[in-house]
Amino acid sequence: MSIPFTLSPDEIEFTAIRAQGAGGQNVNKVSNAVHLRFDIKNSSLPEILRERLLALGDQRISKDGVVVIKAQEFRSLEKNRAEALQRLELLIASAAKVEKKRRPTRPTHGSVKRRLEAKGRRSAIKADRRGDGD
Repeated sequence: MSIPFTLSPDEIEFTAIRAQGAGGQNVNKVSNAVHLRFDIKNSSLPEILRERLLALGDQRISKDGVVVIKAQEFRSLEKNRAEALQRLELLIASAAKVEKKRRPTRPTHGSVKRRLEAKGRRSAIKADRRGDGD
């Protein structure tokens, strides 16, 4: 189960930047990498989801409550933009997922009985090892 959410496109800010690493002349000329910025505190997400996101402790979330995602995997600006958006949705979905509360269980009658019988057998083996003290 998870908390339903929708992302409004006007709350997400994309900035085209130059990618790092190898790529030859293309890297030096074209800004294909994307910085995605999403302000959690000023978003239209449900209040509980905003609190859970801020409590995540993810390194992509700044102290100001702004998610910054850098995507530079592809040579296309649109593909990098889609990748960054997908990563943001995954981050929010991970915070929206509500873990099922664990209900403590008790051992079955048979398992308790088997455990005690095994203890008794082991005890008997050790008792046989003990001498009379003579």
